[in-house]
Amino acid sequence: MAEMIVEPIEKYGLSKESRPKILFSKVGIVGCGRVGKDLVITASKHGIEVVFLELSEELIHKSMDEIARDLDQEINQWGLTPGEKTVILSKIRGTVSYEDFHDCELVIETIKSQQRTPSFEMRKEVFRNIEKVVNDDCIIATNSSTIVVTELSSELIHKERCVSLHISTTAPGASVVELAKGLHTSDEAYEKVIKFVQLLGKLSIPVIESPGLVSVRLFVVFLNEACETLMEGVCSMEDIDLTMRSSMNMPLGPFEFADKVGLDKIMRWMENLYSEFGMTRYIASPMIKKLVRANRLGRISGRGFYEYDADGNKIVKDPYNIGELHPTPFQTSKSQ
Repeated sequence: MAEMIVEPIEKYGLSKESRPKILFSKVGIVGCGRVGKDLVITASKHGIEVVFLELSEELIHKSMDEIARDLDQEINQWGLTPGEKTVILSKIRGTVSYEDFHDCELVIETIKSQQRTPSFEMRKEVFRNIEKVVNDDCIIATNSSTIVVTELSSELIHKERCVSLHISTTAPGASVVELAKGLHTSDEAYEKVIKFVQLLGKLSIPVIESPGLVSVRLFVVFLNEACETLMEGVCSMEDIDLTMRSSMNMPLGPFEFADKVGLDKIMRWMENLYSEFGMTRYIASPMIKKLVRANRLGRISGRGFYEYDADGNKIVKDPYNIGELHPTPFQTSKSQ
């Protein structure tokens, strides 16, 4: 009887070296606030493994609870099934250590600085910490719109892999992502980020590196003009929002959108833009400054231009008498 020859089947398979690597199978997110959380959910929905960094285990648990609640809301609206929620959550993991980014192909910085606290040095430190642990071909990106990536990456060894990737998570149905190269950004890194945006089902908009890019530069001027119109007594706040929603087909009016973004965040945008360009149109309206000083930051604090309930729904028309914070000419004449 002939001798049976047994060979391991593994030798006929692809070796680890020759197996094709899936692009962006794992990404990292630094910070899981409003922007970071939405990015985590969006990426995991598209089959990407996500690890997000927070400052403490307590914040990690809080973020995971918020992510689960957001997914539950989609289930209640028939936009998701319980099984899909389980799959999405299985792809998300929180960490307090940069070391867990070691095998990521892309890490996006989405930190939020505290009110009136400069975030530039904080973001540069984040970039340095990321570079210490990731592979040389890992792309490092910032979601900041008013701080240019060239400055953030200026102290890194591999500056060529840094990109500005601004995804709006506040505009309902926003499908575009503003992408900007830094002075040293390579074409290879930029093309890879375009593919990442495509994986998320969004459209890439190439922009020249400039503080504010397109969306923020235009919106802050728009909001300042809306505040000026209100202070002149031309129209009520509610009617200004209604006019822009109706006549310009906007999902949210300027005051509603500002409350959703956060007035403290908008203040930082304006300060960065004014510092860069020195143009008075970027100086925040006195109305915005007064609301921020009063800690009326928008939906996140329950008070802004409008008042909101625990679910972020607007409940009262101008409850704080914004006009009293900055009287219009008509109100002044009536009081006299």
